[in-house]
This record gives sequence, C-alpha cells and structure tokens, in this order.
Amino acid sequence: MTVRVPDVSVVICAYSEDRWRDLIAAVDSVRVQTIPAREIILVIDHNTRLLERARTQIPGVVLVENREERGLSGARNSGAAAANSTVIAFLDDDALAAPDWLSRLTEHYKDQQVLGVGGAIAPLWAGGRPDWFPDEFDWVVGCSYRGMPRVTAPVRNLIGANMSFRREVMEVTGGFRSGIGRVGEHPVGCEETELCIRARRSWPERVFLYEPRAQVHHRVPASRARWSYFRRRCYAEGLSKALVSRLVGNADGLASERTYTFRTLPQGVARSTAEALLCRHPARLARSGSIVAGLAITTAGYLVGKASTARERRSVSSAAAG
Repeated sequence: MTVRVPDVSVVICAYSEDRWRDLIAAVDSVRVQTIPAREIILVIDHNTRLLERARTQIPGVVLVENREERGLSGARNSGAAAANSTVIAFLDDDALAAPDWLSRLTEHYKDQQVLGVGGAIAPLWAGGRPDWFPDEFDWVVGCSYRGMPRVTAPVRNLIGANMSFRREVMEVTGGFRSGIGRVGEHPVGCEETELCIRARRSWPERVFLYEPRAQVHHRVPASRARWSYFRRRCYAEGLSKALVSRLVGNADGLASERTYTFRTLPQGVARSTAEALLCRHPARLARSGSIVAGLAITTAGYLVGKASTARERRSVSSAAAG
C-alpha cells in the first residue's frame, strides 16, 4: 500500500521591518518548493506597521497576528493555530529554504512513529566567518553545529530555523511555552528543546528526526559575528538551559549537552590546536580559545539560572510556611 506524503503548512514569524528584504526572500524560497506548501502563514509579532506593510506588499500568504504574549513562542503558536495541514513546518524570517526542503522533510512522515523532522541550517555570513568563531558553536547564530548527525538520525530536539511537527504534537502539548525563547533581539532560546521533550513524554515510543538533506541557509548579520554577541548568546543559552532543566528535569534537559560538553568540545579544541601547530594556521588557536570561553560562559549562565531557581523555590517555601 502506498502511503501518501502529508500536506504541509509553512509558518514564518516576523517582528521587525529591519529584516523586510530577508522576509521577502524567505517567503519566495517557500513559493518555489518542488512540493508546494498547502499554505504559507506569515505571523506578525506585535508590530502594526509591519502588519500593514505585509498586508499590502506580500500577496498569497495567510497573514496572522500573534494573539499571545510577545515573542517567538507565542508567534509560532499563533501560526500553528491558523494552519490547516497535517504537518506544520517553521522557517525563520531570515532563512532561505532549498528547493527540495519540504520534500526532504515530509518524506519521513510516511512513518507514523515520526513526530517531527528538522533539517540542516547553514550560516550565510554577511562578512564571512570570523577566524575565531568555531563550528562547534554555530548554534550561537541559530545554525547546525559540528557534532550533530551527518546522516538521518533520531535527536532529542529540533532547531527552530528549520523544523516541522505533526499537527497532533502542537495540539496535545499546547505548543511552545511562553517565558522561554527569543523576544525581539533578546538572545535566549531552548523553546524547541522544551517542547520536544514534552512531546516525547506523551509519546515515548516515537521519535524526532534530523534530516541533514533538508537544508536551509540562515543569514548571519555582522552584528552577530562579534565577540560581544557570542558572549551574550552563550550566557543566555546557559540561563535557558537552567530554565528547561527546572521544567523537565536534568536527565532530559541536559542529555544532549553532556555528549556535546565531554566529547564534541574537547575534540574541537584538539582539532583547532593541531591545525594551528601542524598546518601553521595560528588563527585556529583563537578558535580553541573561543571553545573554552564559550563553554565557560554558558556554564556560568547555567549556574546563575540554577541559583535563581533555588532562590525562587526557597521564597515559595517560606511564603507557604508563613
């Protein structure tokens, strides 16, 4: 019996007119897919001017306002609520999907055990990758990073710029949790991680897949190729990991991070150092230093987040006792 590939709605969330050209390009990349989307849903996150501009200048999309709290989690939930397809795919407003993106994602939904599928995200550096920026930290700019699978494989969670879910995942879990994830330019995240962990708890026998052939390219402006952004994003990631761990427990919240910390990062330091010494490429030493610093800063954010959680619990306990 032939199993039909499900139809798919693509949700793109936007919050700023500063990325207008990127938004147009993202929408256009979905329009030319080898398997057309049933609908393109454009969600505007609490920006009246952008909403009116999109209404007049971007035809052929389903235009939706974020009806929840400002931020990416609420915007994605608003888009999912408007979708009419059995699969809902999410693409960032500054990303470009390869023509076979939807085809690669949806082919896996023939397997009923698959809850969701995400794909590879390659950085498009506005001014080229800085010599000091390690591949292991490409998650800082919302992209796939060294250490992720190179072939189709089950993963704990998907990455926001390139992910898709069965509709039932959004309906049963209630979608992305407010209070986690990016709000405007505030560089926090992990809302996808928390949602995927909750979904796996509802369906422990089912999986999320990473399909590296389903590719998108993610624009990285010069402002995000600076050390100051790297530092802020690493620290914010630590805070986010602490929040996720509080919500879902350390076992699930840090499962992937243990392998990343104790295998991927040491290998990255060794590789970059060897390239510097054996290939006479001194800039690689800067990458080694960035790996060590990035881990330290992320850990600091995590510890601060855990300490904040402990204080909150003590306050609640004291209030209850009083």
